[in-house]
Amino acid sequence: MKTDTVFTKPISKQFEFDAEVAAVFDDMLLRSVPFYKESQALTRHFAINALRKGGIVYDLGCSTASLLLDIERSIDKNSNIKLIGIDNSLAMIEHARKKIEVYHSGIELHEGDILTFPYEKAQVMISNYTLQFIRPMLRDTLVRTISDTLDSGGVFIFSEKVVSEDPKLGKELIDCYYDFKKVQGYSEYEIVQKREALENVLIPYTMNENILMARNSGFKTCEVLFRWANFATFIAIK
Repeated sequence: MKTDTVFTKPISKQFEFDAEVAAVFDDMLLRSVPFYKESQALTRHFAINALRKGGIVYDLGCSTASLLLDIERSIDKNSNIKLIGIDNSLAMIEHARKKIEVYHSGIELHEGDILTFPYEKAQVMISNYTLQFIRPMLRDTLVRTISDTLDSGGVFIFSEKVVSEDPKLGKELIDCYYDFKKVQGYSEYEIVQKREALENVLIPYTMNENILMARNSGFKTCEVLFRWANFATFIAIK
């Protein structure tokens, strides 16, 4: 796993999931997302709980397929579960394919647009830190598509960076997060560079806005599974 040094130099463009980011993405996640492994473990647990023989799992914005590989290791090989990862970054898909080859995995990967992908009926849909990169005008439509794709009782598990409804608390949450990143070895310069690169690219909602979006899109319930400062993992049940 290569060390993330993407923002040690001056930025020349907005953040994108290009080859440079893909090469260090696993390290970037572990050092940039608080309790990332714990959140992934929760996602795996509740995804497996919702699965039945012959079911389908979609990971939207699957990046390097780490979560799907983790789920695959945890399910019965004879359950005929289909695991499908979709990402619009070719660089991410290429790294995912290398992992899949190494582990002789049966995961199906697609370089594609999650907004227009031809989904089959599924039992589980997952989206980790992906919705926040979808423009708000399209985000509700995507979540409605996810709801329509799921069988009754199916689950949508998604993680997002969230903002506070209180400006003062919001600033404190950001400061807390930056302290976390410094502990992970990121310099003040790297933190500022990444923040500027993500400006107007990552557009977070509040916790309540995410829950309301899910409920308005046809989910009977949506709750928070895990939260640390301004990072949250949600589960929505069809």
